Amino acid sequence: MPDQPAGLFRRAMNTVYWTGAVFSCVALVVISAIIPWAVYTRYILNSAASWPEPLAVLLTIAVTFIGAANCYRQRIHMNMTVGTNLLPPRFRVHAAFISELLMGVIALFMVIWGLKLVNATWGNSVDEFPFLSVGITYLPIPVSGAMMLLFVLERLTIGPPPQDGSDAHIPLD
Repeated sequence: MPDQPAGLFRRAMNTVYWTGAVFSCVALVVISAIIPWAVYTRYILNSAASWPEPLAVLLTIAVTFIGAANCYRQRIHMNMTVGTNLLPPRFRVHAAFISELLMGVIALFMVIWGLKLVNATWGNSVDEFPFLSVGITYLPIPVSGAMMLLFVLERLTIGPPPQDGSDAHIPLD
């Protein structure tokens, strides 16, 4: 079957996407749970806990990077189309291809330099969480870069995810 590898790749990209979505949702629930705890300890107990705010910040960073990769795949990210909409249709196709290539370069940059940042900071620990490596806090950068790179490859090889309404996260045109 000639389209079997494409189907496997599409399923793999769906798995990457949904893993990121579930991770982001769980992180948002955790953030929503710990912020009230921080308010409670500060204003009711008059003894502010030191860990909720930094944990919420770390989770927010992770949600932002992973969420950005997922939004990129579904084309629900913020983008500027004024210039490309003014182009003739033939040039729009070329502009979209160049845009994908540039996004691939950015994603590759995030993977390479993100991994260097993770490696350089791995031996340091977060003040509020001495057991937590600073490198782990930077891990969302290369992870989201790898996700975006995979999503770029998906678009360039087998096209964008189907927009038939079968996935609630895919906007219908």
